[in-house]
Amino acid sequence: MEQKRGQLTNRIKKKSKELLDEEITQIELRLMPYIQHVMINNQKINPDHINGEERQILSKWREKGYIEGGASGLTITKEFWDILCEIIFLGYVDLF
Repeated sequence: MEQKRGQLTNRIKKKSKELLDEEITQIELRLMPYIQHVMINNQKINPDHINGEERQILSKWREKGYIEGGASGLTITKEFWDILCEIIFLGYVDLF
């Protein structure tokens, strides 16, 4: 079976468990490229581009110390940046 871009697979669940101590959800997987885009560009989350579930995920990431801020300016730890990149690679680039 061919993996589709942005599809949550067992491989991604396993890697997220290893890196984040929990399996991510489909919504988290799809939020990660947006956060990467935000950090590469203006470093500000556009509130019009995220929904309630995504806001809850961002709150969880804040509580865990991965990110700070949001619409007024987002910061991210190097550790979480590396985790995002690895999971995005598995979910959007390294398809099999």
